[in-house]
Amino acid sequence: MHSDVSSTVPDWSREYKRPGEWNPGKSLLASIRAYQKYHGSRHLLAPLLRRWAVLRHRFWSAVSGADIPLNSQIEGGLLLPHPNGVVIHPAAQIGPNCLLFQQVTLGTRGGTEAPVLEGHVDVGAGAKLLGGIRVGAHAQIGANAVVLDDVPDHALAIGVPAVVRELSHG
Repeated sequence: MHSDVSSTVPDWSREYKRPGEWNPGKSLLASIRAYQKYHGSRHLLAPLLRRWAVLRHRFWSAVSGADIPLNSQIEGGLLLPHPNGVVIHPAAQIGPNCLLFQQVTLGTRGGTEAPVLEGHVDVGAGAKLLGGIRVGAHAQIGANAVVLDDVPDHALAIGVPAVVRELSHG
């Protein structure tokens, strides 16, 4: 477990794309960040820059196969190493320095309440987090887990439906 990763202070370098680097996840996040920067801005070119961000978002959504809305509530430092199939409900909240692998869904259970991920939550490939649940800081969600209940800080959730186990954090 990476205890040196902060659950409160975003590490923006995790989202930084080096010039010439092919990284659809980081490019998609950059388009979302650009849109949010110019949404409601009084900058003279804000409408044009916002439209450009929307076009980039559409392109990178298609390339990456991810469904992450422009109005997503994502704090800094999110890692999407394989963004294919990632689906995030607009009401979901993602804290700083989280990690989402491919095919992850953060969604509702038919209502309007969506998951809240606190800081530095790692979510394994294919995991589904559904409903108004809270996943605590430094928690880990196993691959293909279906999480329907809260997960405390420093815990591991695995299985279908997910069972929570405490992790040692020493």
